[in-house]
Amino acid sequence: MLTILGFAMIATFLVLIMMKKMSPIAALVLIPALFCVFVGKGAKLGDYVLDGVTDLAPTAAMLMFAIVYFGVMIDVGLFDPIVRGILKFCKADPMRIVVGTAILAAIVSLDGDGSTTFMITVSAMYPLYKRLKMSLVVMTGVAAMANGVMNTLPWGGPTARAATALKLDASDIFVPMIPALAVGLVAVFVLSYFLGLRERKRLGVLTLDQVLVEDKAEEKETETVLVGAGSGSGSGASGTGKATGGAGSGTDAGDDDEEGDAERFQVLDPNRPTLRPKLYWFNALLTGALLTAMIMEWLPIPVLFLLGAALALTVNFPHIPDQKARLAAHADNVLNVSGMVFAAAVFTGVLQGTGMVDHMARWMVDVIPEGMGPHMALVTGVLSLPLTYFMSNDGFYFGVLPVLAEAGAAHGVTPLEMARASLVGQPLHMSSPLVPAVYVLVGMAKVEFGDHTKFVVKWAALTCLIILAAGILFGII
Repeated sequence: MLTILGFAMIATFLVLIMMKKMSPIAALVLIPALFCVFVGKGAKLGDYVLDGVTDLAPTAAMLMFAIVYFGVMIDVGLFDPIVRGILKFCKADPMRIVVGTAILAAIVSLDGDGSTTFMITVSAMYPLYKRLKMSLVVMTGVAAMANGVMNTLPWGGPTARAATALKLDASDIFVPMIPALAVGLVAVFVLSYFLGLRERKRLGVLTLDQVLVEDKAEEKETETVLVGAGSGSGSGASGTGKATGGAGSGTDAGDDDEEGDAERFQVLDPNRPTLRPKLYWFNALLTGALLTAMIMEWLPIPVLFLLGAALALTVNFPHIPDQKARLAAHADNVLNVSGMVFAAAVFTGVLQGTGMVDHMARWMVDVIPEGMGPHMALVTGVLSLPLTYFMSNDGFYFGVLPVLAEAGAAHGVTPLEMARASLVGQPLHMSSPLVPAVYVLVGMAKVEFGDHTKFVVKWAALTCLIILAAGILFGII
């Protein structure tokens, strides 16, 4: 009976969030609470939840302060020179532009938010793709894959969910996976290079001067480009004129002066009041030191980001009203992510406390062929491709992964191996119709979702399999 109720609880949860009948947070709380009553252990619900919250508090703290930290870094302009440098590197060479798209998306993905990554990347690269008549699905596909690999960062979501669901430390999952994920990111860059060569062969190479002059006669419609700079602000930009303010800019098709090309293609407003140019090197060194400390495991990741966020806010915004404004600007992301983690305490607590996960695991052990039992990590890595594409990360990590982990444990596969294998499908997951950020990507790029899907699925799946193969080769999975 517990096996049936366990699968019924997971199925109910998945159906409701996939059909958007309930938010993930509400579903994570209400559905397990209801099934806890069905099992006859409603009186112990409080104990299950408190145990779960105690286990998940470090993960929630890490996510909260990581979002604040990288949001502040975007606000103060840490990434602005990187964006300008990439645009200068790209010029009007299709190959360079595609590679630059992948590099930019990977760098901006450090903030852990897919929507922000896509807004900044598309705002920077869209004018170049449009004026060179390059394939926009190449841009969306490359950006989605690069973000998918980087989305495995501990504050990006999947790693935190895996750590939450299996009650592990996020750094124990992520740090050993770095070599395999690095191989995956290199694979995205290599793929971008060949896709760029294909575009170069189709279009040739022009100077930016030629592009702007040719474009003057053709550009008649006004294009609106939304830009997020951590605070979620937007601006309009005209495809035939100069930037009209806000946090983004278009290009002046009538200006064929090569000087200032990078300025015309800027993605972030160079005059926004949150910029701190005099503190640029302090912020760069602070970020480098923070990432080094995380990789070297000098302190727990939640402690590192807590200290980093406090120091970044204090130095860059010494006045308390300014600090409050920055915290308020990123409050939505913080609340959504941390709220999800604490809500997951109910789901995982009930699943574990009632014994449902144990019964389901035993059933899966009986179903999976005996010969595949010792290879459950490999099975999980392969299953992560279709499962994370056709369901949300919440559904996979909180509903499916615990069951697979229990089945793997019966054959001697550690939860850490299972958690690492579960990250393999993320490059494909970022193009899932269940990921809200992908609609920001295709919407800003003016690409049909079906066209994006047809282009990206095969390449994203290949990237996932490369990560899985590298993980097995390095003995990580």
